Amino acid sequence: MNRLLSVRPLFRGRLLLVTNTLTCGALMAGGDGLRQAWERRLPKGAPGPPRPIDLWRTGRMFLIGCSMGPFLHYWYQWLDKIFPAMGFKDIQIIFKKVLLDQLIASPLLCAWYFLGMGTLEGQSLDNTCQELREKFWEVYKADWAVWPAAQLVNFLYVPAQYRVIYVNSITLGWDTYLSYQKHREPLSGCVSLASQTERLGEAKHLAVTSQQVPAGASRTGPGARQ
Repeated sequence: MNRLLSVRPLFRGRLLLVTNTLTCGALMAGGDGLRQAWERRLPKGAPGPPRPIDLWRTGRMFLIGCSMGPFLHYWYQWLDKIFPAMGFKDIQIIFKKVLLDQLIASPLLCAWYFLGMGTLEGQSLDNTCQELREKFWEVYKADWAVWPAAQLVNFLYVPAQYRVIYVNSITLGWDTYLSYQKHREPLSGCVSLASQTERLGEAKHLAVTSQQVPAGASRTGPGARQ
């Protein structure tokens, strides 16, 4: 009980904004960490060490998460002010809040994520917009499968000061998905500073792996020279 009382000030006044901002960043970084852990898995018996963790990539995810924190903080405050509602007695108003969240906040945050990550990775604006066009609808459709039900619970039961924390707790899994979407199959022509660094790391990884192949092993395949 004393521990609960000790963290209460973090959910009041100005500290609530700081709490919401840092938890957004931390959980987005955590989602990327989970995604990288999955990507680093090696097939059973594969030679060489797993690919090293890209801390710069995780750092960029943290910064984007922190940039979203203040928006979510004030967005929920505005929704609660315009549409005060709690519990099933206000279910029609709550449905309106969920719909507004899906039609305004969700697409805005999706675009924010890809544009912000592209900027931090050093992509040109044209390449970042191209990536956004190619990935936006897939992410937004997945958003409709996850967030309306989650936000219905949020607006029905969660006190206003804990809304962002509640969303962030679900966001850990969602951010893992966002990390997958952002870093899957680099687009042709979208060679950013970050992707160049990742390719250099992969080249070093392949070099280490090749050194571990026994000296007498023969090379086979279409690229082997006789």
